Amino acid sequence: MAQPRKALDAHAFAVMLLLTALWGFQQVTVKVAAADVSLVMQAALRSVLACALLLVWAQVRGTALFGRDGTLWAGLAAGALFAGEFVFIYAGLGHTNASRMSVFVYLTPALTALGLHYFVPGERLVARQWAGVALAFAGLALAFADGFSAGKATLAGDLCGLAAAVLWASTTVLIRATALSSASATKTLFYQLGVSAIALPIASWALGESGIVALTPLAIASLAYQGVIVAFATYLAWFWLLTRYLAAPLSVLSFLTPMFGVLCGVVFLSEPLSGTFAFAALLVAAGIVLVNLRR
Repeated sequence: MAQPRKALDAHAFAVMLLLTALWGFQQVTVKVAAADVSLVMQAALRSVLACALLLVWAQVRGTALFGRDGTLWAGLAAGALFAGEFVFIYAGLGHTNASRMSVFVYLTPALTALGLHYFVPGERLVARQWAGVALAFAGLALAFADGFSAGKATLAGDLCGLAAAVLWASTTVLIRATALSSASATKTLFYQLGVSAIALPIASWALGESGIVALTPLAIASLAYQGVIVAFATYLAWFWLLTRYLAAPLSVLSFLTPMFGVLCGVVFLSEPLSGTFAFAALLVAAGIVLVNLRR
């Protein structure tokens, strides 16, 4: 039986704050290394590196990864969703700004809350949370409108961000609604990284990418950040949180991630920021807050 999930406490609050800052910066690291390592290949190398680290972590901790516990098919499905999510994120970054991708991807909490409402008893939405979902989707519509009105060629990348958000939300709901909810955080993450480590190199090849062009110091630093810090450390922390806290309230601070993403894109990549898009990002953030405030 899965242990009961609890409401957010100070520990969860602090961990989520750190995670949002690290996730918000990730799109910048992908962009800056694109000339040296193609986009989806970066995702592939990230998963391979993080999966290797996770195997070492499990060995040191004595965590069983291959025992029969009824999670195999759900785990493989979660891994496939995870791999698809990152194909859309990384490929999409070739067609839109890092700041825009951050906002579209982090529509995830609102989508997750919707999924949990229908598939996980005990995580039903109340009227205020429905209003938050509506507000987040209004921000999404405004962000798309901004792309059209400014004549930006970002539609394909923006749609990739939205698709990635749907897949990320689906992964979270799957974890909470199946036997994975009682699996260890390490094993849950192993499914994600193991499947994506196999699927993403194939996806890169299928997309006709150039792969590794040059392993420059910048590329190595970027891949280390993506693989060691984000895909290994932060995702392990995220899945650990999912096994102990209610999934919807876990996103109470996730509105900071698109804000960090927009800020990093503007500061580090000199990306333009229109007033309309900034307002759209704030609508998405406000919607996330409404969805995840405690009842």
